[in-house]
Amino acid sequence: MLKYAQFALTRAGMAVVTLLLVSFIVFSLMELVPGTCAERYLAWKNTQGDQITVADIEAEERRLGLDRPFLVRWTSWVGNVVFKGEFGESCILRVDINQLLVDKMWLSLGICFASLFFAYLIAIPVGIISATTNNPYANNSLRLVSYLGLAMPNFLLAIMIMLTSTMLFGDTLTGLFSKEYRDAEWSVDRVLDFLSRAWLPILILGWSATAFALQTVRALMSDELGKLYVTAAKARGVTGFGLLWRYPARHALGPIVNSLGFDLNRVFNELPIVAVILTLTEAGALLLEALARSNDQQLAGAIIFMLTAAIVGLNFFTDILLSILDPRVRRSVMGG
Repeated sequence: MLKYAQFALTRAGMAVVTLLLVSFIVFSLMELVPGTCAERYLAWKNTQGDQITVADIEAEERRLGLDRPFLVRWTSWVGNVVFKGEFGESCILRVDINQLLVDKMWLSLGICFASLFFAYLIAIPVGIISATTNNPYANNSLRLVSYLGLAMPNFLLAIMIMLTSTMLFGDTLTGLFSKEYRDAEWSVDRVLDFLSRAWLPILILGWSATAFALQTVRALMSDELGKLYVTAAKARGVTGFGLLWRYPARHALGPIVNSLGFDLNRVFNELPIVAVILTLTEAGALLLEALARSNDQQLAGAIIFMLTAAIVGLNFFTDILLSILDPRVRRSVMGG
């Protein structure tokens, strides 16, 4: 158990170092954007008719602490994020970022995790069947579906579903909430209303994730089925589902578990475009707004850092889970 504890602590230390490096990169990118936060905000105020002077800019920079050295500001930002859970103010909106993201980030991560769950719930059993079946019709049909999922962009699928729903039912299925629940407090009715609409972005994001995972599972299973240890197990009389699960499936699913963090990142990368089409009020749409329209780097940096923290945390969890599930990894950790 001591070696296992050392393994977990090592992985936790690597996760912390990764987050620190990411925070430094994100903060540096925020600083590299032309113009300080004070200049961008006051320039926006100038477009609203206010007369801005150099003295106003200097006063705003002092108020925001932008006159301090870079490393001091980065250390202060990281300290506030880690120890207080505070990201500061939005550069343009002048609203506390925590208030902007308190619901939106959880909604986004919930949609992404649900999409991954939906994808692997289908891809793992279907991928195993596809790798082991001798039926050419079933095999070719599964390949066609997976190729279609890889070839068709998510935004095109979203538009197709919206147009079909509008023509048949008169409802575009846009938004995560109905009008009466959009700004309401959380309640059982609001949760049910959210679930009645969240299935669409989950389905759309899970569409390509399922196709990608299906191809991966099928390839890994096909590779494992041809190895000598499977042949030896068959010679000992192990057949059927017991053979598949005890040997090739357990080994093939190791890389799948280990790639969950990558898959989460890929699904979130696709979320902003889907969010714009479906008019979703969540962090993906907010990130696109911050990067492409308002140039609010503080808000964009907070979203990117929170997403990275979720990915790093998921990778740490999958490392521990993989060491439990895969005997090869477990032996390398425990020794013997």
